[in-house]
Amino acid sequence: MRKLKISVPERSYMRRLAEDFLGMAKSYWSDAISFSKKGDYVNAFACINYAHGWLDCGARIGLFDVGGNDQLFTLFE
Repeated sequence: MRKLKISVPERSYMRRLAEDFLGMAKSYWSDAISFSKKGDYVNAFACINYAHGWLDCGARIGLFDVGGNDQLFTLFE
C-alpha cells in the first residue's frame, strides 16, 4: 500500500470512492494482522486476499496509480 497513490482529483466523487476502497483495504489488512497474531491463519489469509481485492479493483478502474505493476495488479491496459 506504500507505493499506491490515489490518482483521481481531490474534489471529486471518485476521490471519495478511492478513499473508501483504500479504507476497506486497510481494515482488512488490520484484521489479517489480528487473526495472524491469534494463530488463525485461515482467516488471516482470507483478509489479505480481500484487502488485495479492494486494491486490485481500484487499480483496474483507475482510482489508484500502481506504477504500471501488472504483476501484482490486474490493469485495464
